[in-house]
Amino acid sequence: MPANQIDPSLHQKARTAMDRVIDPELRRPITELGMLRSVEVDERGAARIGVLLTIAGCPLRETITADVERELSAVPGITSVSVDLDVMSPEQREELKTRLRGPGGQRGVPFNRPGSLTRVYAVASGKGGVGKSTVTVNLAAAMAASGLRVGVIDADVHGFSVPGLLGITAPPTRVDEMILPPVAYGIKTISIGMFLDGNKPVAWRGPMLHRALEQFLTDVYFGDLDVLLLDLPPGTGDIAISVGQLLPSSEILVVTTPQAAAAEVAERAGTVAAQTGQKVAGVIENMSWLPLPGGERMELFGSGGGALVSGRLGTALGYEVPLLGSIPLDVRLREGGDAGLPVVLDESAVEPESAGAELRRIAATLANRPRGLSGLNLGVSPRS
Repeated sequence: MPANQIDPSLHQKARTAMDRVIDPELRRPITELGMLRSVEVDERGAARIGVLLTIAGCPLRETITADVERELSAVPGITSVSVDLDVMSPEQREELKTRLRGPGGQRGVPFNRPGSLTRVYAVASGKGGVGKSTVTVNLAAAMAASGLRVGVIDADVHGFSVPGLLGITAPPTRVDEMILPPVAYGIKTISIGMFLDGNKPVAWRGPMLHRALEQFLTDVYFGDLDVLLLDLPPGTGDIAISVGQLLPSSEILVVTTPQAAAAEVAERAGTVAAQTGQKVAGVIENMSWLPLPGGERMELFGSGGGALVSGRLGTALGYEVPLLGSIPLDVRLREGGDAGLPVVLDESAVEPESAGAELRRIAATLANRPRGLSGLNLGVSPRS
């Protein structure tokens, strides 16, 4: 082939490489999202790629640029890569929203639509300080690490902590009225803390709390999820009731400590399911014991609280409520939270009785629970 003639297969290989560039927020190839404007390859193998960003101030523009350069640089025959960034027009953003949500935007709670296969868990506790948020984040991280598509809503509006536990500092991206949640460790996450300057408190009453949760569920684009976890505030107040109204098919996970007094309070968080029509998926006991150097266990907060809540809820609700697991006290769990790195992703936390191992086991149990098909539209009809 003459030196000044362009290899037609090289252009096609460059376009194919763009299928492997995934938008960091939408988690779909840029070629599917209408973000690839142009692909040019000259006779010297120099590639010039045009990419359309969703908004002018896209916080992940450098990530997208680096991903394009990485994928193209791996194509044999490509000698250099330059990326031209532009911004979608209003019409192109409308097309993007149609691709994501369907014609007309399809507002509403997607997890309530017929045929939704997303399993929704609302993580609750009777009182604060039992490690509910830490448990939520680690369950999410373990599920995402196993290959599931996972989302987290920090529904504890007054005491939000999920962004810090996941090390998220980037704000959400707004595409008109649609909000794209930041992604950390493969988890799409939204929290009221992402919309505040500094460490300002949120002083809202019931109606505003309900509206905030409703906006998280309708305006935030999570895409197709296998699991959605909601970190609820402690107790049985406005948010717990709103979750029952907005997500009637969600299941409750009750987090408690071994202490009998804490177990009694946690029982109330579970029995609220009888009023909201939800089901309790199980109980998780946190801070169960402290492992000592000699192999013994020190039960700092007593013992049996998780089993007590499990048994009482089963009796009150009329079905088995399993004790899903007992998580020991582990300094790595606290260190991971402070560092924004969930302990389930810490390769050193592999001991069978470590907090990381127990959280991974609980996550696997929840992820592998059988899903009933009752009420789902399977798209088939009997032959006449």
